[in-house]
Amino acid sequence: MIEKTSACGSCNCGAIRFSVNTPLTDVFICHCSICRKSTGSAGIAVTVVPTESVSIHSGTELIQQWKKPEHDWLTNFCKVCGSPLPGKNDETRMYIPVSLFDSGHENLEVKHHIFVDSKASWEEIGNSGQQHKGAFGE
Repeated sequence: MIEKTSACGSCNCGAIRFSVNTPLTDVFICHCSICRKSTGSAGIAVTVVPTESVSIHSGTELIQQWKKPEHDWLTNFCKVCGSPLPGKNDETRMYIPVSLFDSGHENLEVKHHIFVDSKASWEEIGNSGQQHKGAFGE
């Protein structure tokens, strides 16, 4: 049985394309300094899904990875356009930057802000998502 794709996405240049076959709902916004530097913005908005629900359809050879030295943090990005890409959250889940979705993102809603103790002094959190001092649950 072929599972219905609930969302499709791509990088900025369109070379890397992926789909997710699980419903998307919650958005987590990370405000840590690492995510700020990685994105050049106030942080990164991601959704977290089971690893087996993500399929990369094109461009796998263009996926570049960078790991912060002496830290567990790493990021995937397109080596053509630099877009942040889906990455491993842990052994069973992946994070997906929500800005990559071309379709299927209509039900997404910010539910959690993480690492708010690390947010930039100029940033104001303006929605009702639950704020966590550190990681989710803290």
